Amino acid sequence: MKTIYDFTVKDRKGKDVSLREYANEVLLIVNTATKCGFTPQYDELEKLYEEYHSQGFNILDFPCNQFGQQAPGTDESIHEFCKLNFGTEFPQFKKVKVNGPDADPLFVFLQEQKGFAGWDPAHQLTPILDEMLSKADPDYKQKADIKWNFTKFLVNKKGQVVARFEPTTKTEVIAQQIKELLGQE
Repeated sequence: MKTIYDFTVKDRKGKDVSLREYANEVLLIVNTATKCGFTPQYDELEKLYEEYHSQGFNILDFPCNQFGQQAPGTDESIHEFCKLNFGTEFPQFKKVKVNGPDADPLFVFLQEQKGFAGWDPAHQLTPILDEMLSKADPDYKQKADIKWNFTKFLVNKKGQVVARFEPTTKTEVIAQQIKELLGQE
């Protein structure tokens, strides 16, 4: 059975990184952007990283400019922005495409494993996202593609994708599942 360990990605400097380097860790793989309404989630992600990293948890950050051109700049300028504004310490990789014919193979795989999980109905941006995406494609909810920045995929210690969280999902929900995978619950 295929796992994320079958993939090699590029770090922000362009060096190949086998995801086997993260074997036996619980991972949260995220497509991010620096100029998005969800960009403050970097702060929440860093808190998750700080709390659980020593217990075998890691976050893999993949900037993506496909949604509203909200990740402009070079890989290095994005990294500097995240360090300066949010103090991020988790690994950040080269900017990728997550949808379409040029999508990074890792993100194609992630979407094959876990389709669209639905918006949190209580989140203030849900009606805006739903209206915007429905206008572009009335059937968007039926498709597995990534809908927006800060979509997160949770991976267990065996490299299997076990959950997908849309950007409207509360961090507490994600933290609970991370704790379960780390064997704390």
